[in-house]
Amino acid sequence: MAKNETTMEKQLTRMDFASDQVVKWCPGCGDYSILAQVQKVFPTLGIPKENYVVISGIGCSSRFPYYMDTYGFHGIHGRAAAIATGVKLANPELSVWIVTGDGDSMSIGGNHFIHLLRRNVDVNILLFNNRIYGLTKGQYSPTSPLGKVTKSTPMGSLDHPFNPPALALGADASFVARTIDKEPKHMQEIIKRSHKHHGTSFLEIYQNCLIFNDGEFDRYTDKDKKADNVLTLEHGKPMIFGKNKDKGIHLAGNNPRVVSIGAEGQWSVDDLLVHDEHDWIIASILSHFTYREDLPTPIGVLYAKAQSVYEELLDDQCHQAVKLYGKGDLQKLMSEGDTWVVK
Repeated sequence: MAKNETTMEKQLTRMDFASDQVVKWCPGCGDYSILAQVQKVFPTLGIPKENYVVISGIGCSSRFPYYMDTYGFHGIHGRAAAIATGVKLANPELSVWIVTGDGDSMSIGGNHFIHLLRRNVDVNILLFNNRIYGLTKGQYSPTSPLGKVTKSTPMGSLDHPFNPPALALGADASFVARTIDKEPKHMQEIIKRSHKHHGTSFLEIYQNCLIFNDGEFDRYTDKDKKADNVLTLEHGKPMIFGKNKDKGIHLAGNNPRVVSIGAEGQWSVDDLLVHDEHDWIIASILSHFTYREDLPTPIGVLYAKAQSVYEELLDDQCHQAVKLYGKGDLQKLMSEGDTWVVK
């Protein structure tokens, strides 16, 4: 069964998903853009409004459920994945969205994050990655680059950073994608793709924290720089980028590198790596473009595959158990076996 889609009697709009709460993020925060795109996309998905659930952990991003006029749950630090799993198993008809940050899901929530991905529960993860702890005022996070100077690393971070897409692929995620807060149209399309995927969708969103980590993603968002530093992925298309579309990704063995194409270059389009979003090896190579200044950052769908969905397997198993052993008796189960009476 595909994700819950139905014909709506009333055409929903963005305002139907905007709550009456005052949005309290710092002026200019990238979270505003993400909120706006989600509110624009939800009315187009054909899902009854009462079937949406937004679940978060702790962090600036985790205020999200308050600003969405849907069912929601503001959980504790790192536990959004566990809560979302319970919600989806209890009612598989719901469209469940996890909103989390790099600190929330890559640190204390890391264990829940990887197990949600490997189980492939049919939920959607939106990970806001600003590479800093914003809510707690600017400490380095699990995705902060090496040498990052922050309040908690005054001489520079010594920790090798987590790479969220690579981590997701390592956990055998069935859908891995990336977008950027300042690319609203692209973000809308990738959110729609995330929804259409049957299984756990993982979408990393580069999000600027202008107070504690302003400019972290400038090379991907500045109008004079982004064309030469962002690779927009299209399934079945060669990997071309650059202001003049004269750069591409060539694979020399297992090593990706940027080459010049066209009249002035020795390379042609036929020499370029073609994106295949069903190829785990290509996705893995692309995920490791992260933190490399000699390669563009890929945005779009890195990887997507069809895979059994956890809640459907669980439902099948429950029906099989009833067929084999009959309908259970909870009271009998609780009172049989070794019991103790406490006086």
